[in-house]
Amino acid sequence: MRVAIASFVDETMTFLPEPTTEERFETGTRRGQAVVDENRGIPVYINGFVKELERAGAEIVPIVEARKGPGPFSGWVTRSCFEKYAGEITEGLRGSGNLDGVLLALHGAMAVSGVPRPEAEICRRVRAVVGDIPIMVTLDLHANEDHELTDAADAVFILKTYPHVDSEETGEIAGRCMVETIRGNFHPVQVCKKPGLIIASIYQASEHYPMKVIYDRCREWETKPGVYCASCAPGFAYADVPDVGMSVIVVADGDAELARQAADDISALAWSLRDDFSTPLPNPKDAVGQVMQMVSEGKKPVAIADGADRIGDSTHILKELIAQGATNWAVPGINDPRAAKYLEENARTGDTVTVRIGGWYGPLSGEPVEITGTVEFMGRPSYRLVGPMRKGALVQDKFVARINLGRNRHVVVSETTRGCNDASGMTSVGIDVSTLDIIPLKSRVHHRAYWDSVAKVNFPVDAPGYLEIPNLRTLHFENIPDDIYPIGKRWKTEANTR
Repeated sequence: MRVAIASFVDETMTFLPEPTTEERFETGTRRGQAVVDENRGIPVYINGFVKELERAGAEIVPIVEARKGPGPFSGWVTRSCFEKYAGEITEGLRGSGNLDGVLLALHGAMAVSGVPRPEAEICRRVRAVVGDIPIMVTLDLHANEDHELTDAADAVFILKTYPHVDSEETGEIAGRCMVETIRGNFHPVQVCKKPGLIIASIYQASEHYPMKVIYDRCREWETKPGVYCASCAPGFAYADVPDVGMSVIVVADGDAELARQAADDISALAWSLRDDFSTPLPNPKDAVGQVMQMVSEGKKPVAIADGADRIGDSTHILKELIAQGATNWAVPGINDPRAAKYLEENARTGDTVTVRIGGWYGPLSGEPVEITGTVEFMGRPSYRLVGPMRKGALVQDKFVARINLGRNRHVVVSETTRGCNDASGMTSVGIDVSTLDIIPLKSRVHHRAYWDSVAKVNFPVDAPGYLEIPNLRTLHFENIPDDIYPIGKRWKTEANTR
């Protein structure tokens, strides 16, 4: 049994002006045996593939794992970038001899200039090379996909957790299906259904209403004989593409009608919950005021989720924390390359500095904020993640400086975007998380995998920003379906005529 493994992933935010080029991918791409070796032991799709294939005694044929390396967020993937890595997959397969199957770890929310459905196109090209052998795909929960992908691949499997803590498990599910299909014990059929919903990311937490209701129904269907996997991707709303929005994909053993019944049922359930995916959230000023009240009542620490700031330079929450006199907080990263360079060249640990930070990308980022404090850390920390997401993975930061503003208030100024989905990013710069009352995070949901076990309250906020804002009506879409709820032209027209 010889099974090839390949991956080409990107979650493309099409509202950003900078294109995504080959240069962004090269620093994050692995080839050949490194695809297996550098994922082994990390809870990701490929490690799940490997575990199942090795358990079955299969020969693994690793091709390429293409993903963006560190750097700023960027928009549409260029056609040349897509052709390069899609070409590496097909050429690698062409040179791999006889194969019994192909496992592809894709994302589902890649957006490519001139290629409307890139993941489906990758599968079609793979099919043209390998012929009639099983092609199976894993997708991120934020996938935007439709029947073109399920027409091109034999089986598609999607994460069920956001935060994403089941990547390895999903890889194992796909790997087992591949092995049993090759052995002739399983005959995959699948159905894809689009409920017609577009949902902001911050409402997609899998362990909380309303998504939990949908995933509970998926798991209920999976207990029925013949249903192998029932998946629901709520989708990635920040890609202006024709297949945007929620997708339901059900894989069954030889029974297409059963798969269709399950997909129809899950889709109808999702549609019935449509208005619960857009609960209004407080603005930054109100949010900080409410959080401070919670802290005064002993409900602490509180994690503030600023989901719109994928650029990392937003100052809205920082400004309000300072203006309203909050204490015992730490902002784990304000992305400001110029401020970081100034600090690296002109400051030393122990210095008192005054510097303006953030608000450089554009007006939605907020005004730069001037801070004065003591530099207590400078450097490029290296650390391993400790939370459920990618636990054990190595992170190598670019330059960061932690500035203590007094009264246990800390701001980390970073050369590039810096996420802290667990505490390791904070402890690596000397922040004692146990002393904090307020933890402002530039995250929508991923942080909850770790911080829900630390914070007493998770507090999402509707802050201005360029990406992943809760209110999708403020974005200008051109390519989405007219009937997608609640912002397609049909629904806007109905709202205007009421």
